[in-house]
Amino acid sequence: MEPSPAVVPIAVSAAEPAAAAEPAAAATPEPAAPAPTVNVALFAVAGAVTVANIYFPQPLLAAVAHGLEVSERTAGLIASAAQIGYALGILLLVPLADTARLRRLTSVLLALTTGSLLVAAAAPDMVTLTLATLALSTTTVLPQILTPVAAVLAGPGRRGRVVGLVGLGLTLGSTLSRTVSGAVTDASGSWRAAYVVAAVATAGLLWVLPRRLPERMDTTSSKRRASYLRLLAGLPRLLADHRELRISALLGACVFAAFSVFWAVLAFHLAAPPLGYGPGAAGLFGVLTLPAALASAAAGPLADRYGPGAVNAGGLAAAGLGLGVAGLAPYSPVALVAGANLLVVGVSSCQVASQARIFAIGRTVAARVNTVFMLATFGGGALGSLAGTWLYTVYGWSAALLAAGTFVAVAGLVVAVVVRPAVPSCGPDPTREAGGVRPRTSQE
Repeated sequence: MEPSPAVVPIAVSAAEPAAAAEPAAAATPEPAAPAPTVNVALFAVAGAVTVANIYFPQPLLAAVAHGLEVSERTAGLIASAAQIGYALGILLLVPLADTARLRRLTSVLLALTTGSLLVAAAAPDMVTLTLATLALSTTTVLPQILTPVAAVLAGPGRRGRVVGLVGLGLTLGSTLSRTVSGAVTDASGSWRAAYVVAAVATAGLLWVLPRRLPERMDTTSSKRRASYLRLLAGLPRLLADHRELRISALLGACVFAAFSVFWAVLAFHLAAPPLGYGPGAAGLFGVLTLPAALASAAAGPLADRYGPGAVNAGGLAAAGLGLGVAGLAPYSPVALVAGANLLVVGVSSCQVASQARIFAIGRTVAARVNTVFMLATFGGGALGSLAGTWLYTVYGWSAALLAAGTFVAVAGLVVAVVVRPAVPSCGPDPTREAGGVRPRTSQE
């Protein structure tokens, strides 16, 4: 058995030679700066720590409702605020990665997130906590910057594998964060301690991550860099121009809506009779879904070999089966754990496949196509959180899971009707080595 690729650093030059299609430089080029070593394992860990800031409050919702003396529905606004803020950050901040200095951008985002987490830890009321959650989730978008950077540096043929490894870190962060926050809350007796721990972990990345990033995403382009407003204004055009992006955005919105429905109401379901579990039990689901998180790492190589469409279909089947198991046996801990595992592996596999599809569009727009994709994804997540908490409060567990299953069914319809195998093309492609064959793009 080969050693796990998740621990193998990939040394990539931050100053690759220009594409062959560009003319030779008329003047002697400046000496290239030393190439940083881009470590995929570090990317995965950093993504896990930062994405955890979105998910660790979910097992704490019942404790927050009790501590701040608000209803469960009101406490559910925290989950929705996290998804909305993350979507805003993806829209307003991630496009900067195509042109900005990555090291400076990363340092600023980590510092702002740390400060917002500390404000949330000291929040005296629900309004302050909700606003702090909105702020910290807006600036903790580093995972959606690291993913396109890793994909661009990996190049064709390994893109799915590297995205899968970074995606594994995100999956582990989103699942294990619930375990850590639940355990910290149980041990300390206060949900505020979980926010302090998250602030310390986020601040720790400031000492390690920025110096290990390339200076810029695209170091080969000599063109004048677009302004911030032009970057944002061009996002709708990307969606209109690329069929691959439209497909992935719709799939991402649907599957993450289903995912958010489940996790937004799970803490309430476990705390209610006849189960009667506390925040620690809800957080324990992060550890219990670890097998699914590890299994999702296979989605990247499978997407490289069989295509994103096939992996999307398999992921949706797993997610739908997981929701069915959890819905048919709502008070069986074994069934709930099995359903959660199937849901995690299904949603994670779908996301990896969809991102592998969009990163093939081109390195100069990698962060922006990821912006469009993740904006749709977390917009769906916010909708799922709102719909899930409302349906659970009014109609109960079964109604919430039925809504999640509807989202999965819509995504399945998209895969069955819209996603088709790419037609091989022998046209020249400067992003591949000589003799390579690439799939035909949507414009062609």
